[in-house]
Amino acid sequence: MPDIEEQVRNVSYLSRGNLGRRVRQKIQDVKEIYDRGSFPEGLVIERPPTIGITLPTENMVGEVDVKEKIWEYLMGHEVGIIGVCGIGGVGKTTVMKHIHNELLNEADRFKKVVWVTVSHPLNVCRLQDDIARAMGKNPSDWGDELNRASRLMEAMKKVKYALILDDVWDKLALHKIGIPEPTMENGCKIVITSRSIDVCNYLRCQVVRVPPLPEEESLNLFLDKVGQDVLRIPNLEDVLKLMVAECAGLPLAIVVIAGSMRGVQDISEWRDALRELRQGMVDTEKDSEDEIFNRLKFSYDRLPKNSSSQECFLYCSLYPEDWNISRKDLIENWICEGIVKKLGSRREMHDKGNAILNRLLNCCLLEEAYDEACVKMHDVVRDMALRIKSTGPGRFMVKAGMRLTEIPDEDEWNEDLDKVSLMKNEISYIPENMSPKCLMLSTLILEGNYGLRQISECFFANMPLLKFLDLSQTGIEVLPNSICNLEYLTALILCGCQLLERMPSLSKLKALKKLDLKGAGLREAPEGIEMLENLEYLDLSCPYLRVLPRGKISNLFRLQYLCKHRIFPSEIRGEEVAGLKMLELFEGGFDWLKDFNSFVNKLCKMGEEDELVLPDDLQDLWIEDCNTVGDISIFQKDFTQLRTCGLKYCQGIVCVVSLLSSSSTSLTVMNNLEALTLQCLHSLRDVVKVEKTGASIAPPISPHIFPNLKQLRLCYCSKLKKLFPRELLQGQGLQNLELIMVHNCWEMEEIIGWEEEEEGNQTTTPILITLPKLEELKLQCLPELKRICPKRGVMVCESLNRIAIEFSSKVKRIPLCLGRENAQPSLPAVESIYISNPTEWWESLEWENPDDKIVLLPLLKYKF
Repeated sequence: MPDIEEQVRNVSYLSRGNLGRRVRQKIQDVKEIYDRGSFPEGLVIERPPTIGITLPTENMVGEVDVKEKIWEYLMGHEVGIIGVCGIGGVGKTTVMKHIHNELLNEADRFKKVVWVTVSHPLNVCRLQDDIARAMGKNPSDWGDELNRASRLMEAMKKVKYALILDDVWDKLALHKIGIPEPTMENGCKIVITSRSIDVCNYLRCQVVRVPPLPEEESLNLFLDKVGQDVLRIPNLEDVLKLMVAECAGLPLAIVVIAGSMRGVQDISEWRDALRELRQGMVDTEKDSEDEIFNRLKFSYDRLPKNSSSQECFLYCSLYPEDWNISRKDLIENWICEGIVKKLGSRREMHDKGNAILNRLLNCCLLEEAYDEACVKMHDVVRDMALRIKSTGPGRFMVKAGMRLTEIPDEDEWNEDLDKVSLMKNEISYIPENMSPKCLMLSTLILEGNYGLRQISECFFANMPLLKFLDLSQTGIEVLPNSICNLEYLTALILCGCQLLERMPSLSKLKALKKLDLKGAGLREAPEGIEMLENLEYLDLSCPYLRVLPRGKISNLFRLQYLCKHRIFPSEIRGEEVAGLKMLELFEGGFDWLKDFNSFVNKLCKMGEEDELVLPDDLQDLWIEDCNTVGDISIFQKDFTQLRTCGLKYCQGIVCVVSLLSSSSTSLTVMNNLEALTLQCLHSLRDVVKVEKTGASIAPPISPHIFPNLKQLRLCYCSKLKKLFPRELLQGQGLQNLELIMVHNCWEMEEIIGWEEEEEGNQTTTPILITLPKLEELKLQCLPELKRICPKRGVMVCESLNRIAIEFSSKVKRIPLCLGRENAQPSLPAVESIYISNPTEWWESLEWENPDDKIVLLPLLKYKF
């Protein structure tokens, strides 16, 4: 019925209703064909295979002609290998990302479109692995480089591919890698991007040069990044044009330099910046790497010298190329390293770190990653940062993400090194007699070398000033005793070290401020932990750490962050935690309610001990595996700051909120709560219970209950028969609700419940239930669900765009009113309806308006 579906989408609501007869006739035709077992137009259409993954892209500036030329070669038959050549930062990668995404639409021409960023220096095995995985192969058992080449060649010969190799620095021998030569017969194509014309010529490429931007486009890009308001600055036009000219048409330089000038309103400062930029370009050869380096360094030099911004920026170069860097982890490292200076609280330091990160983003020295919780560093900007730290005191040695199988030779570990990053490699051992003489080394990162099992005793012997040691995500089994001699060590990161079962005594590490053991394999708390009087951050969430002896943490009076695995016993006392006066964040659990109450009482100077006690300023609350909690009387009080709440595996909970109907007090129960999750509460009978006095009918619930609730999730509550009473929707209750998700509640019969005497009322006047902001309604695996609301109830949901009713076949009525404007029907923004039941069930459904069922039919999606 594609023709009818198209008409339904493109005509008015009223006209759609007139299509109902045609829809019904088509359905009848389908049934007759099905009964005959004949499908003349085919039953299944094979889904096209996935030929590649869409890449995130930036706006393309000035590369239109280049893009068209590359596309012409890709679509033609004469050229097999294309070399996209140009200086760093000129836009080679940007144009190729756009081309890559457009190639994904050419399934008839290419069966696979592969994008691989080539490491520098070249690691053939890594390149082979990356290509193989992009082709859908697992190369883990392909053996050495030669065997990998053979297996890869065999796999690629079977597929017509377009292969894009980005940022190639070294001359490649395709046959040694295992890449078949493109020919007219196989129709394959290879595109490389490179800063070197020699690399392109070696591969006999058809070279396409990416030229700098012309003057007008350069100026437009600069204004786009610096802000059009600079045009209001008197007499700036000439200075502005001269500064743009100094960017030499390089998009990356334009973006970064414009970012560094954003917000500058003084013409004098613009003139001074132009002078500095010109001074940095003296004796720079055109088309040399110095050209882009000096322009980018101008923006680095303009960072405030007294704000730690430069140090924070350079620190980002310790991560692998093109790495998504977690904002939270990065700021934590800045704090540990002392780059973010000591402030009154850890929150203040994180705020300072976020301010610095935002400054680096605003001046375009860092980029927003695809994941908004991360940032990225452009590879050319990273090259500039590493070049700054390649010489002189405080030098970096960075070989991160290069798939090294061996640790760098000892002669590479010079005495003047400040930071060494070997993260995300494949180093499996450190020679027993290796003891690098790095007298100034402050930071050593070995994170992500999963095969590294042990470190020799002498390895740290000549690193007397080591402050930051990251061994996370390694296979380390035992820490060497020599770690205890690192008297300046302030951070020891061992998270994810699952094989680590034993540690030496830490009692000598008096300077230690951070100890992260999250996910480590320890079964006992490290010896001497109680002696670490300067410790500020302690993560003991080890899955096998069953016992934490009492008194171990009471001496850690500077502790600001404490995390302990919440499932297993700890023998940790509430008063012990509450005694940590500088503690800002505690993640963990107590074995007994008395310990929890003791913690809260001492923390908040409360006196109640016989019921669950919580502080008034809670923002997030999750109660799990707490069977001593009953009908949550805690919610009778006001929680003005509570935003999210979750209850899980609390078998004593019969109702969440209990209200006396005779009370005339205007309650503000959880006034600002935005998200409520109820999971595996097998005794739960009511989410909100209205208690009546005598035989009186309950008056309306206070309009202030749940006024800001946006998300309600409920699952595996086996005794709950109705989600909430009708009174809850009176006044302002649930008026901001955006999501209702209910699944696997075996006895759930109705979503919005009516009292029996109310439903028995013979009046036919509909009762409107208004949820103006509800966007998603998901009802799944509710075998006893008979109705969403009773017969006279009508739900008005003007924002609803997604409906799912799956494995709930007893539902017979959809009480949705889709809205009316000027006496004419009008659809809300419904985009999809998911059902798991057969078409007959859909046909049997009753709707408030029968035409709605017909109009929504094209939006049905089946789940089985």
